[in-house]
Parts: sequence; structure tokens; C-alpha cells
Amino acid sequence: MAALAWLLIPLVAAVGAGLWGSWANRTRKARSDGPELDGYARFREAMEKPGSGARGA
Repeated sequence: MAALAWLLIPLVAAVGAGLWGSWANRTRKARSDGPELDGYARFREAMEKPGSGARGA
């Protein structure tokens, strides 16, 4: 009986991990990467602008 209990622990952990993974991934399909990509585009534009920083001093 003790061996059965030790075999059930990883099984319950695997089922729990699968449920958590599917729950964590459900919101990923609902929202796109739009805000992150917009922020990255603004960052690139800011880095490409010639500024008055200490670059090339």
C-alpha cells in the first residue's frame, strides 16, 4: 500500500501541472502581443533618434 501511495504522488503532481498549464495558457490566446510589440517599436524608435546624450563625446 505504501508503494501505491508513492506512485500516486507523481501522478497527482503531473495532473496538477497539466491543469495549471492549461489554465495559465488560456489568457494567452485571448490577448495578443500588440501592447508588447508597440512598446518595443517605441523603444527602437527612441534608440535610433540622434540625441543630446553623451554618445561620441
